Amino acid sequence: MLQKPETIANLSVKEYCFSKKQIKGVVEASQFRWTFTWSFNKGLLIVHPPLGRALIEDALLRFLLRKDYELEAGNQYKFSISAKF
Repeated sequence: MLQKPETIANLSVKEYCFSKKQIKGVVEASQFRWTFTWSFNKGLLIVHPPLGRALIEDALLRFLLRKDYELEAGNQYKFSISAKF
């Protein structure tokens, strides 16, 4: 039986602003590093830089939708991505 590919992403929440309804942070996976802004009242996720963004965007959005009320500024989180990169 073949094992599914997996990459662990490390997420760091830099800012959680309830008045702006935004979370800002950094996510790293493999050799890639992105900054993101999640506007949870609009359901809008912005990821920079564009290089490799397609690799992380969907998995990051699913994680944020599932965990956004549990996230706190200054904390580190991990989630898995069903792909190897």
